[in-house]
Amino acid sequence: MSAAELDRAVTLLVRQVGHWQQPRWSAPAEGGNVSRADLVHKLIQELANLAADAAGEPRREVPRLPSDLALPDQLRVVAADLALAAPPDPVLVGATEAVTRTRAAL
Repeated sequence: MSAAELDRAVTLLVRQVGHWQQPRWSAPAEGGNVSRADLVHKLIQELANLAADAAGEPRREVPRLPSDLALPDQLRVVAADLALAAPPDPVLVGATEAVTRTRAAL
């Protein structure tokens, strides 16, 4: 598993949701009791935690911005941070699987 595969998974997710307006973000995620926006923000936080761990830095809370329309950009940034931290392959595999699961639930 490589950072390129993580990038591909993130690109597919961003293409899926990048054009969404607020009502689509507010809708419940499939099979869950959270909004699509909450689910994507949870993924962003998970990737940010993995990046911090891989870089040997403290974990920080990813802010929830006033507009859910910023979520695709936040996802790109934290995924890039994770790739730059050069984590071991099992971390990249887990991150890619988390992105894929989230995409399927949207």
